[in-house]
Amino acid sequence: TPLLFQSSWDAEEEEEQDEEDGESDTQINGGSSTTGGSIVWGAVGWVYTQPWVSGVVLGVGVFLPCALSAYMFLYCPPLDIDLSYSAFEVHSHFSAERFDALTIAIKTQLGSWDRRRRDGDEASNWTSHGGDSERSHTRMRRFAPNYSYLQSQALWRMELVFVAQGGDDNNIFTPERLRTIHHIEHLLMQHPQFHQFCWKPLEVLRDLPLGPSYCSPPSSLLSYLFPSERGGRIYYDGMGPDLADIHGALSLAITHPQFYWYVDESLAPDRLSSSLLRSEIQFGAPLPSYYSLQDRPEEQRQRFRNFVVQYADILAQQSTSQVKVLYGGTELFDNEVRQTFHRDMLLALISGGCITLLVYVLTSFSVFLTFFGLTSIGLSCQVALFLYHVVFGVRYLGILNGVAAFVIIGIGVDDVFVFISTFRQASHLVHPVQRMMYTVKTAGRATFLTSFTTAAAYAANTFSQIPAVHDFGLFMALIVSCCWLWVSILMPAALCIWTQCVDPQENTCLKWCDSIFPPFFAREQILTLFIPPLCLILSHLGSCDTDVDAAILSLSVETSLSPPGRGTAGVVSANLQWALRHWVAEPAVEKRKVILGIYILVLLLSAGCCCLLRPATHAPLLFRPDTNLQTLLGLRNNLSAQGISCHMCSGLFMEKPHLLHSPTHTTPSMPGFHAQQHTQRPLLTVYVSKLDVGASITLYRFSLNTSVPSPWKSLSAGHGEVPSFQAYSGPHSNFSTHMTVCVSRVYHPHPRWMITSQSCDPRHGWRSEFSFYVASAEQQHSRRLYFAQHKLSPHPSRVCAEPPGCVISSGPDGPTKGSFYIPLPTDSTSTKRSKTSGFNPCSGGGCGQPAVRPLVDTGAMVFVVFGILGVNRTQRTDNHVIGDMGSVILDPNFDIFQEIGHLCQICKAISANKQLVKPGGAQCLPSGNKLSSILPLLNPDCHSLPEPNLLPGQLSHGVVGTHGGRVSWLSMAFESTTYKGKSSFQTHSDFLQWETFLQEQLSTLPESSALRRGFQTCEHWKQIFMEIIGVESALCSLLLSLAICVAAVSVFTAHPLLLLPILLTILGVICLVVAIMYWLGWELGAVEAISLSILVGSSVDYCLHLVEGYLLAGETIPSLSAKRQRRSLDAVNHVGVAIVSSAVTTVISTVPLFFCVIVPFAKFGQIVAINTAVSILFTLTVTAAMLATMGPANFNRPPGAVLKASLAVLGTTAFGAALCWAGGQLGPVTWHTAVTM
Repeated sequence: TPLLFQSSWDAEEEEEQDEEDGESDTQINGGSSTTGGSIVWGAVGWVYTQPWVSGVVLGVGVFLPCALSAYMFLYCPPLDIDLSYSAFEVHSHFSAERFDALTIAIKTQLGSWDRRRRDGDEASNWTSHGGDSERSHTRMRRFAPNYSYLQSQALWRMELVFVAQGGDDNNIFTPERLRTIHHIEHLLMQHPQFHQFCWKPLEVLRDLPLGPSYCSPPSSLLSYLFPSERGGRIYYDGMGPDLADIHGALSLAITHPQFYWYVDESLAPDRLSSSLLRSEIQFGAPLPSYYSLQDRPEEQRQRFRNFVVQYADILAQQSTSQVKVLYGGTELFDNEVRQTFHRDMLLALISGGCITLLVYVLTSFSVFLTFFGLTSIGLSCQVALFLYHVVFGVRYLGILNGVAAFVIIGIGVDDVFVFISTFRQASHLVHPVQRMMYTVKTAGRATFLTSFTTAAAYAANTFSQIPAVHDFGLFMALIVSCCWLWVSILMPAALCIWTQCVDPQENTCLKWCDSIFPPFFAREQILTLFIPPLCLILSHLGSCDTDVDAAILSLSVETSLSPPGRGTAGVVSANLQWALRHWVAEPAVEKRKVILGIYILVLLLSAGCCCLLRPATHAPLLFRPDTNLQTLLGLRNNLSAQGISCHMCSGLFMEKPHLLHSPTHTTPSMPGFHAQQHTQRPLLTVYVSKLDVGASITLYRFSLNTSVPSPWKSLSAGHGEVPSFQAYSGPHSNFSTHMTVCVSRVYHPHPRWMITSQSCDPRHGWRSEFSFYVASAEQQHSRRLYFAQHKLSPHPSRVCAEPPGCVISSGPDGPTKGSFYIPLPTDSTSTKRSKTSGFNPCSGGGCGQPAVRPLVDTGAMVFVVFGILGVNRTQRTDNHVIGDMGSVILDPNFDIFQEIGHLCQICKAISANKQLVKPGGAQCLPSGNKLSSILPLLNPDCHSLPEPNLLPGQLSHGVVGTHGGRVSWLSMAFESTTYKGKSSFQTHSDFLQWETFLQEQLSTLPESSALRRGFQTCEHWKQIFMEIIGVESALCSLLLSLAICVAAVSVFTAHPLLLLPILLTILGVICLVVAIMYWLGWELGAVEAISLSILVGSSVDYCLHLVEGYLLAGETIPSLSAKRQRRSLDAVNHVGVAIVSSAVTTVISTVPLFFCVIVPFAKFGQIVAINTAVSILFTLTVTAAMLATMGPANFNRPPGAVLKASLAVLGTTAFGAALCWAGGQLGPVTWHTAVTM
């Protein structure tokens, strides 16, 4: 120890010696004296020193997991991969039980029911577990008397959403965007196999020109905007080559209420503008070679799935700068979710490859140890999976379990390092049995403590009510435990065989490689050069890791202890130990009071920021915001009728073929939709040439003459260049923006041209050359060009096709910078125009009045249910959302004829509450039911019931259920004002308003009324309680894991002054991590809460190992000099190298999580990475300073102290359990009385 420290510590040592006289100073020398008398440890040491016995252990250790896996896959029910978002629903919560009871009742009533078509716009289900198309079949039977007609039943669909983007105009109804959408829809129909799967509706047989093999075009508003002409008739099928009059086509379409299905909620009859446009492509069944829908349905579905997923790659490339293309549909969306999950899981291979290379280096380039180290990790995963599926009976592997592929790599490698490094440190024990006993005992104890705390942190999540979180916690607890067990069994055997059989051969091979390839295999020089800087960075900045089981001892012994020819490990250890001691440990111990003061300030600041972290204010993200999946899920809250299929809403079905009025049509109208007639103006052609006059300046010449004088050069198309363009010589229609070309021949050897929307400025030598007229907004058959003037002399102007080419002038648009629209060349606007180009169906004013916007399920649908008491799930063996939902419990006292008056009063009262229900959103009785027409006649209160505003043909969500020939239950439906894009915590207030208002209405009924047991339910309520309960249960798991951690550390340290630094470190780490989340602008949602629940397990590892090093230092230092400052330094010497190297390995397994598309994976990795950086920083500074300040100087953890600590923990646990039991038995009143007495 340097004299600098020794002089400052002498006075403290003398005082501490008197205080510590009563403490135990028992010395344990290398464990030889304690292990020699143990028969069990002796037997273990003998087993792991016999190569043939170790070989048997390795064989059994490899064979057993393989046999268990084979049994599981061959003789047990298959393990399903559940990627559904519904796996996070709390199936036992009252909100889920209510909605499930209604769902079961309706399925029982109708045989098969699913109002939520599983599609890409729904976040409630990620993958399909069964389909139902009863409603689609019912609609199609109207037009399909021949049920076996090929592809006549619309069974599947692919949904498209086109979103306007780019520029200030957010209107999808512009010529350029509509032509883009038309091109995409045609591209999809040109697929070679499209005719084998398309929908061929029998309705079109009325129109002979279309033919019996006619494939239905997409259900889209483009059926009005791109009509086709056959035999002198206009067909609104969207197959026409040219765009019709936009305003006229939309004016015709809006006369049908189905029009609103295609657009967003902002569109109104006086404002025909929408930010998006929906489209559906229907696919029909039965397929060719199948005679009906029931003929091998799964085979038909598989054939369609194989076909439709081919569109994913096509659609992913169709987005432009003006239109973003989103695509969904049951099969497409599910396929993309699976592909995304699999791509994220492939990142684990990158992680595994990098860690394999790192393990190879840190095991001193031993292929044998690397192979069996990683193999033991893989085998433990098989054992954990067997226990998870067979023993615990969990049939589903959820999406959160995918994190295990990243986490277990880091955890397992750390355990492997512990055994290897401990074995090398025990090289001073000459007898092989003693060396192996020391390795197994020391490394096993170290890894057990950290694995136990980590597994306990995960196991705390098993108390969560959310099935996915419960299964995730169970799986991770099993996999961490099995990893420790299998590494503890296999690694000693591998070390035995490696030492006695493999190591000499590896040394020979490495020496041979060194002699042949010295530059590549100069391992010692490379490690000596790079390790000190690496250690400096890691020790001061921290590193990223998952729930790390940090190694307890250094990677290897000193160089002098390394075997001949294997000095690499010594170099690694020596450099890291030197750097950590001089750059971290000594400053931390010397400035311990300063560090503790900073710690207190940081703790107070972090605690204040923790209180400011607010709950989530928006719905949780499932995928990256820029992906098709998340954009589609985000838009679902703005889409009209997200759960309603509208495959017969297009112009093909809504409009009869129209006679073509005349060969000529009105002039196509512009975005202002005002059709006008104008005299044709001549077009001017402006030719552009250029002249390079410097390294960064290019002059551009604008002329009406085709000739190009020397040294000017003509432009070639490409790279944004515009060789020429056409414009009008005078105002024409909306081409009324006047542009002037100015020229100046002064102040520069070459003339220069400028384009401006104002007049030329003669004061600077500019004079007018010519002028032309363009449009300021997009027109039909127009093209957008950009122009700008350079700010540097000689200030030339340029015209280009794309904005990147005109970035020669910064700042806002002005007279000399901006864009304009020019007419397309004559040959593309006149000679190729069809008869439907610019066709205006409303030119005679005969389109009629716009339809009233119907209810299309944009708000949360709330059901008020009577006659159902609940759901019976006594037969269920698990709490998973997949599987048998149970049976409904009916109210035997419910009599609709006695309660009809009260029912009508309740319906009217709820529909009159405008804060809860949208206008026209009350659906008191089902559509098409005889009772719906009879019941209003039975009571005067039922007259003038509110009528819902539905789409034509759309059925009411209200349902009447019958059982045994009588009406057994009734469900009213109300489209609420609740916006489904709000966060769960904000939406919870809406739920309380509904619950309070309904209970107020029910409380006015007679006590004997069965309606008082009615309830309100909504599918959206299930989702909000899922997140709320997820956050609450995760925070409870955090507290539970903290309690378990305190108990384990208390037993391990057996001294309160060793327990206190660990607890303070954990507290500081958790507070700072949460504060960093607040500083980063994060909010507390379900993903963040679940990640926080494992912080305790990952925070305790580093500081726990430092305390273990503190105890080991007391075993090896004479008692007279065993003072806390010296022991703190030696503790860093013992474990500093190990925890830094552990962080290096585990950061590689965590970093790939940052690049995952699935947001829960990425958030999980980020939180754990932040936690690890803070944890290692606090351990090397705060924990070391605390040990140097308050650590017991002469305490060496005698067995009696461990026993006392264990009894104290058991007693405290028993007292807490008794206290909780007494509180539950006595009740709140009695308990309060007992406490106050």
